[in-house]
Amino acid sequence: MNQLHPGARWLFRLRVYRPLLSFGIFIVFFWWVVIVAAQESYWSYVNIGILFIPLLLIFLIVGEVYARMSYKRWLYEFKDEYINIEHGIIWKKYISLPYEKVQNVDIKRGIIARLAGFSSVEIETAGQSSFGGGGFKFKIKRRGGRVNQYHSEGYLPAVDLTGAEKIREFVMKKIKQTNRDKQGI
Repeated sequence: MNQLHPGARWLFRLRVYRPLLSFGIFIVFFWWVVIVAAQESYWSYVNIGILFIPLLLIFLIVGEVYARMSYKRWLYEFKDEYINIEHGIIWKKYISLPYEKVQNVDIKRGIIARLAGFSSVEIETAGQSSFGGGGFKFKIKRRGGRVNQYHSEGYLPAVDLTGAEKIREFVMKKIKQTNRDKQGI
């Protein structure tokens, strides 16, 4: 089984840091309102610093552990008849995508991907609904302006640039071959 590009660790770290940062800001703000506003002294600010440093260390450690575990447990393999993808830390998800169901292969490169030198590969299948039929997240813009991102079943978050092109060519070749076999050509 193949492993993702090492730059995927940054994606996994950021997935953890975003909610942890929000939680940390809430804790520091709460601490400030309760302690500093009540005492209004120099030592109260020192207390915030004393609280902030261990919190920051805990966030960094949790992010690093999650990134390493996610990276080691996200594997993919291309067989003759289907694509195998497995991922997950606590709950493992095993996906087998037959080539006959694959409709499209997209290669995407966001800002982090460009900086780290990798691409994400989306292998879209037939029967996959727009509301996440087996996918990860939805891509729906809500009234508050928040956009959730949807990923297909065959999502590979980080593959090196040449590997992504090879995957696209290989899968597209398999799709054409499967279609020819169905038609009896």
